Amino acid sequence: MSFPVSPGTLLLGLVIWLAATAVTLAVAALIVVRLPSTYFSEDEAHHAGRVAPWRSPRAFAQNVFGLVLVVLGLLMSVPGVPGQGLLTVLIGLMLLDFPGRRRLEKALARQRSILAAMNRIRARFGHPPLLPPPD
Repeated sequence: MSFPVSPGTLLLGLVIWLAATAVTLAVAALIVVRLPSTYFSEDEAHHAGRVAPWRSPRAFAQNVFGLVLVVLGLLMSVPGVPGQGLLTVLIGLMLLDFPGRRRLEKALARQRSILAAMNRIRARFGHPPLLPPPD
């Protein structure tokens, strides 16, 4: 059984995919640029002093938005659904507060290619490079 796809439907799918990709990349760049240069090299005590996610309206909203991005990213990871699913999931995870998040972020930042890509984005916008996490 085959389903014919009209050129208009195909073009609309391509436009949606391109728009979702552009938005995802723009949000990722914004997050990377806004990180302090010492973000990955700071100790755990610095980050532990933050307000609990349910006590601050801003932190609560950030966690809700992160959860929405994770769900949308998982949906976009399904074949046939337009968008950058895995990148959207990673952005969502960076916004969520959960046990082990710092360890996961540092493990990703230890990858030379990922740290180099983030530093290229920061350089493009005139920000200092991110310091690598301690070993």
